[in-house]
This record gives sequence, C-alpha cells and structure tokens, in this order.
Amino acid sequence: MNWTGIKRKAIITGISVAGVAFAFGVGTFNPNSFVTSDYTKKIENKFLKEAVALGMHEPDFVYADSNSFMDAVGQCVDFINFTTPRDQRVPRSIIIAMAGIESGWGTSRFTREGNNLFGIRTWDSDTPQMKPLDLPNAEFGVKTYPTKCASVQDAINILNTHHAYENFRIERKRQNDLDIWDYNRLAFHISPWSTNEKYSDMIVNTIASKELP
Repeated sequence: MNWTGIKRKAIITGISVAGVAFAFGVGTFNPNSFVTSDYTKKIENKFLKEAVALGMHEPDFVYADSNSFMDAVGQCVDFINFTTPRDQRVPRSIIIAMAGIESGWGTSRFTREGNNLFGIRTWDSDTPQMKPLDLPNAEFGVKTYPTKCASVQDAINILNTHHAYENFRIERKRQNDLDIWDYNRLAFHISPWSTNEKYSDMIVNTIASKELP
C-alpha cells in the first residue's frame, strides 16, 4: 500500500473511532434509542463531510481478471458506503455479485467502452449512451459513465430510489434494525433488475461461490 493509501486509511480510522466514541458516550448518558439514533445520524453526517474535506476521493478502478475486478468493485462500494448515510448503504457483496454477473466480470463492451458495469439503460436521448450492436436503432441506450465507480454509484442510487426496489429497502431497514445481513432475503427483492427469473438465485450463488464477505 502506498503512503497516500496509508494516510487515507488512517484518516478514515480516526474519523470512525471518534464517531463511535461520541455515539457511545451519547448512549451511555442518554440511552433513549430515538435520541441516540438522531445524534448518531448527525455525527455520521458531520464526520462524512470532514472525511471528504480531508481528501477522500474515488478510488482508481484497475483490474486484470475476475479477482482484481471484484477487488476494484469492492473498493468503490467501500468508498460510496463510507460517504453514504448508514440507512442507504448496500452490502458490498451484493453489488460485486451484480457487477460481475452483468458485466461478465468486466469483459463486456458496455463495461470496457462505457464504464457501465450493470447494463443500466436510459430512454433519455440527452443522456450519454451506447447502442447495442444488434439494435443500433433501439429506443433505449445503455448509459455511459465518466468512471466505473460512477456506475456503481448509479446502481446504488437506483436501488435506493426506484419504486421497483421499495421492498428491497423495506427488507434492508428490517435487517439494519436487527444488525444482521440475510443476502437471500435481500437478493429476492432485487429480481426486477433482470428479466432472468433466476436472477436472485444467481446473486446468492455468486456470493457463495466467490466467497464474498
């Protein structure tokens, strides 16, 4: 790891420790769960802003095979999740599995030429896009992004805002409240992403076969 990476990790660690310590103090002296939650959110937002101000930036996306592709996607998710409120985060394993399935582990044309890891489409002619080679006159296009991490951010945004994933968000909140992840239940609610009826099973099987955390 280079010196810049070490400094970044030190900054993140310091910020995280300070935030946890503050939240613990609040919980110790004022254990009302609603008050603690409110304070925690405020402190999280404060430290996230400070982290960005201290120089955190989008990681480079470099890969040569499926393993390094997974590492690259994971770094993007870690960065995005760190700079995203806790209740809007998506488990890295799910995003890595989706990216791998949709992009052929980084080999698809849309990934190589358009930085789109998830096959995200658009029907807005003003949005930068690519046309499928076999459908050059299609009404839709596959979105292009300035970076691959930008497509990871967009995929997370879609899961956080699109009406098709409302049940995913409900289930995520339930699991957040229990402080435990159940990928099987979460993946079930991501099925609208694909027309493949076995898409949820594909996500869960990929997480298991690739031993994603």
